Amino acid sequence: MRTTISWRKSSHSDAHGQCVEVAAGGRTVLVRDSKHPDGDIAFLPPAAFAELLASIKAGHHDLGQGEFR
Repeated sequence: MRTTISWRKSSHSDAHGQCVEVAAGGRTVLVRDSKHPDGDIAFLPPAAFAELLASIKAGHHDLGQGEFR
């Protein structure tokens, strides 16, 4: 049996497709690059996803002048 995954894109995505999509996958959160929907998918435990979101919201992954901070 094949399961359909319901992907959600961030409301903050830009016009250039610079975004990720997320989906609930049972006991994991699935994350993929919206520009490459057939590419790799990251499977994260909910706690790890929550930590990633907190880190992103804190600005730890913002890009500045083309480099990671």
